[in-house]
Amino acid sequence: MILDFLSLPQFIALHVGVSLIGISSGLIALPALARGWWVPRTQAIFLVSTLLTSLSGFLFPFHGFTPAIGVGVISTLALAAAFVALFALDRAGWARAAYAVSATVALWLNLFVLVVQAFQKIAVLSALAPAAMLAMQLLLLIAMLVLGAALLRRAQADEARKAARRVTA
Repeated sequence: MILDFLSLPQFIALHVGVSLIGISSGLIALPALARGWWVPRTQAIFLVSTLLTSLSGFLFPFHGFTPAIGVGVISTLALAAAFVALFALDRAGWARAAYAVSATVALWLNLFVLVVQAFQKIAVLSALAPAAMLAMQLLLLIAMLVLGAALLRRAQADEARKAARRVTA
């Protein structure tokens, strides 16, 4: 029993559901941000559900350090940076870039785990592994690098506009 009220299958279903909410909201929120649209509720859903995914992953009955725990630690650190950049620093100045990078890393790690789990659990995909999984992970990495670059460009453009307004004011 996990947390004394969920069986392991129930906990897995909850973990996967929260993870899918994080992924889907991240795939809405971050591209929107790259286009200059701030969607605060979707950003909040993305950050909170992705953090819950990372933290709940530590509750699985693992023994010793595993790659999943390593991904969870990195994701939690990235999310901590995103929360600080967003809430403590209000995405001001360099915090916009910090948020862009940390939020992109958190989404990428969640998607990375989704692909790995899909290739492990879905028979059709398992038959294609490892070559297809590596190709999929490479495409995912490229897509996340493009998204991260777009977010950084937007952050720099927004900061330049703010600086220009300060100079002319």
